[in-house]
Amino acid sequence: MPHVHSITRISALALAVAGALAFGQAHASGFQLKENSVKAMGRAFAGSGSASGDASVVANNPAAMSTFKQNTLQADVTLVDLEADFTGGGFAAAGSPLQQPLRGGNGGNPGEATAVPAMAAIFPVGDTGMTVGAMISAPFGLKTEYDPGWVGRYTAVESEVKTVDLTLSASFDFGSEVSFGLGLVYERAEATLSKAIDFGSSICAINVALCITPDPVNAPYGPQKNDGGIVVEGDSTGIGYILGMHVHPSEQLAVGLTYRSEIDHEIEGTADFSVPANVSPLLAIGAPGQFVDTSGGASLTTPAVTTLSVTYGITDSVRILGDVSLTDWSSMQEVAIRFGNQSQRPNPAVEEFGWQDTVFASIGAEWDINDQFTLRAGFADDQTPTNDATRTPRLPDGDRTWLAIGLTWSPSDTWEINGGYTRIQTDDPNINLNVPSTATSGSTLVGVYDANVNLWGISAQYRF
Repeated sequence: MPHVHSITRISALALAVAGALAFGQAHASGFQLKENSVKAMGRAFAGSGSASGDASVVANNPAAMSTFKQNTLQADVTLVDLEADFTGGGFAAAGSPLQQPLRGGNGGNPGEATAVPAMAAIFPVGDTGMTVGAMISAPFGLKTEYDPGWVGRYTAVESEVKTVDLTLSASFDFGSEVSFGLGLVYERAEATLSKAIDFGSSICAINVALCITPDPVNAPYGPQKNDGGIVVEGDSTGIGYILGMHVHPSEQLAVGLTYRSEIDHEIEGTADFSVPANVSPLLAIGAPGQFVDTSGGASLTTPAVTTLSVTYGITDSVRILGDVSLTDWSSMQEVAIRFGNQSQRPNPAVEEFGWQDTVFASIGAEWDINDQFTLRAGFADDQTPTNDATRTPRLPDGDRTWLAIGLTWSPSDTWEINGGYTRIQTDDPNINLNVPSTATSGSTLVGVYDANVNLWGISAQYRF
């Protein structure tokens, strides 16, 4: 019964944990969210760990907190708007005598405007040279939803993942040109994902006579005639750390180096199946004990990130900034999904990803127009860790380019308001699931996405 087994080969749970809280509203490559600072977004995150005056360094480079001489509170919110159009198709019951083209539309626009908040606080500890800080942010995220009857429904319908980091950091500056910092990261993740299951193709695999009849059009069973579904929910918590160094030999030059560790997750959740009433008796014979609600879990390690940041003041009012980040996506090679139901096959289900390390590089500039207004802009190149062999609609990631602009208004010595806009253009990612053994429900799917992202952000900072 190869088609029955293939239904669970790439289960929704596999995609939930393997996508690590994946693509959709994620806007750095893979599933990473960089949007924890509107000020940094306005320069495409150039200088994220070296620029002064941005409280997001609590998570981006805790050593840079030493540049703050006042208590500082900062709140950011970025509105993320994904637009994606899929063009393509595939076959149900692929490779069998009942193979037929997939029916359905293109899924509509799977993205919607989603707010990504962040809050940070920094407190210098007297004259000790120590500064402490705390930050709440969302480093990974996903929210996409396709039309229920779209052509790729057997791979993905709804995907929503939320992650929240609480980062507690400290920096140490003993009067030299170098400060050091460290942070502890507590990460909470929740996921809900769904997809359709082509039970009609599975029934045909169990007993082809039920599908090949004198009147196949009106036969009660067949590919795409007996759709069910699966909804997976899971959650996890994990602990990681951040190490940072900030070198500031002069007022003109600052260099930051940051390392964010991997975070290990043990995803635990449930898989809830919906099975058509006329299918259940046949599954009880051909796949006894399978496709019943069960628990599930998998191990997942999110990637380590190393970032080098530079800020250089050309004049007292003009600065250029740069960032280079290496993300260790090669830790995402495969994920093994364990089902609580021991009758489910295969168990565990192993999903291959084969991701590779990526580089994010950005350059930006800031101009202090006067004491109240600062204008900034930036450009970034962002590599994807995915590849054509394993890319799916849940992770249709591609190389990206960023164009950003931002403005700061400082109405007083204590208040600062920031606004920013970024356009992210994604290289058209291909979906090439053309082998039934690597597709879901024995189907294939081949196509291409036309995708882009718009980011709008606003933040406020208060110093006291």
